Amino acid sequence: MLKYLIFALFLPVAALADEPTIVAVDATQSGDSWRFDVTLEHPDTGWDHYADGWEVLAEDGTSLGLRVLHHPHENEQPFTRSLSGVVIPEGVTSVQIRARCNVDGWGEPIPFDLPVS
Repeated sequence: MLKYLIFALFLPVAALADEPTIVAVDATQSGDSWRFDVTLEHPDTGWDHYADGWEVLAEDGTSLGLRVLHHPHENEQPFTRSLSGVVIPEGVTSVQIRARCNVDGWGEPIPFDLPVS
């Protein structure tokens, strides 16, 4: 009986867990670097639970750029933030984008094909 009670106590926590959703990605090249505009959606509740960053990854998982979000966006959903100066190795045609929140951590990365200029 006790093990069922303990299990039941964790159900609401699992139901509330919500990682940020990447709604849109746009990338533009300027010389040797790229600017990424990433739109996220997350049920921010304030400083206790909010989307706190997103990252551009190479196919092998190497971080190419990190955008830290320094405050919650509970009244601005979805929201877009940019990161400039991302250097993409020559010959790379796609990257991955992943987002995180300060409670649930990193979500699964999504693939993104770089636009051809």
